[in-house]
Amino acid sequence: MSNAFLDSLRVRREELPLALLMFGYFFLVITCFWILKPIKKGLFIEFYDQTGFDLLGLSFSAAQAELLAKVLNMVVAFVAVVAFTYFSRHLRRQQLTHLFAVFFIFCYLVFSRWLQAPDDASVWSFYLFGDLFSTLMVATFFSFLNDSVTPDAAKRLYGLVGLGGVSGGVFGTSVVSANVDKLSYGAWLWVCLGLTVLIMLVAWAAGRRILVTPAEMPQAGQTDKPAGNAATEGARLVLSSYYLLSIVAIVGVYEVISTIIDFQFTFTVSHFLDGPDIGRHFALVFTITNWVSLLVQLLLTSFIMTRFGLGVALLVLPFTVALGSSAFLFFPVLWVGSLLSTADNGFSYSINQSAKEALYVPTTPAEKYRAKAFIDMFVQRFAKAVAVLISLGITFAFTDYSSIRYLCILTLVLLVVWVIAARYAGRCFKELESEPAGP
Repeated sequence: MSNAFLDSLRVRREELPLALLMFGYFFLVITCFWILKPIKKGLFIEFYDQTGFDLLGLSFSAAQAELLAKVLNMVVAFVAVVAFTYFSRHLRRQQLTHLFAVFFIFCYLVFSRWLQAPDDASVWSFYLFGDLFSTLMVATFFSFLNDSVTPDAAKRLYGLVGLGGVSGGVFGTSVVSANVDKLSYGAWLWVCLGLTVLIMLVAWAAGRRILVTPAEMPQAGQTDKPAGNAATEGARLVLSSYYLLSIVAIVGVYEVISTIIDFQFTFTVSHFLDGPDIGRHFALVFTITNWVSLLVQLLLTSFIMTRFGLGVALLVLPFTVALGSSAFLFFPVLWVGSLLSTADNGFSYSINQSAKEALYVPTTPAEKYRAKAFIDMFVQRFAKAVAVLISLGITFAFTDYSSIRYLCILTLVLLVVWVIAARYAGRCFKELESEPAGP
């Protein structure tokens, strides 16, 4: 790889082997995620689009039923937090990756047969499984990465490593968009199984290329010993740190906003389209979104993070969401609603994810694993559940499609809280980064 290209990405030559391996690791995880996401979402919406979903005497549209599934995801996420916390007390880095990869391989085998004749149980289970994959594997990847570099290296490497994720998104969605009607659900799951085996191999190789030394690890309050019940350890760590609480605010507010945006997107698509056109449109929009992510990650992420710092990088996504929500508020049509999703995910999976994950680098090992797991799994799902209640309340109060635009007003209000938290976290990171390493 040429020195000019490395310089453009701000990567040092000695850092390149680990960076490329983590690029490949993230590429494989996100490829699986973007294969699973349109399939599980399309299956769920198409399954209930014709008949709707009835529960406790109430009738729900397909989009509303999906919101209920996101509430159930909070329960799944709580179980995932407990499992992740427990196993991270005994395993780190590639060991944790291998454990969860084996679990998902087993699940692929089960669903490859169960989805041959989809029913309510299989459709709901597969939807929850798709979210569980992203919850556990993305959290495991970033815990591994954050535990392997210094804060200074993170600003240089996360642009290239994050490029692996958005490249995986482009590749995964492009493959699904081109072949969504050609392969069965079982065949797609066999593809994901093969990719998961590759994840295990790449994680093993990356574990042999760790850059950070014990002397460079955070010293203040450092401990990796278990602290009480696995179900509450992460929460206790978060509540003891204003810095971590600012990350909670960023993650929580974003998840509420993102859930509202996704509901607006889903409701818009189901309003304008029917049958197989729904799944094809989802695949097309996801493809466009991931191409946007790729360009942002390639051209902007490393440049902004190294030149202007994490504080500025964390403000890019709130700005694009504000533009998208303002547009949908005035023009609630199919493609504006679809590009509202792109304004969110196109920047969320690129610069915002790289900047947000870098915030964990100067924290202790326990915070990198257990506190981060609590934030990324439980806080995210809890925030989604809050957004579900908001969205459902509005849709039951205003049943016509045109009312969905007014959720944008709530989004714009919440953006103020997000910006305040992002500015605080950026300042704290800069202070932690400048602190000398322990002996």
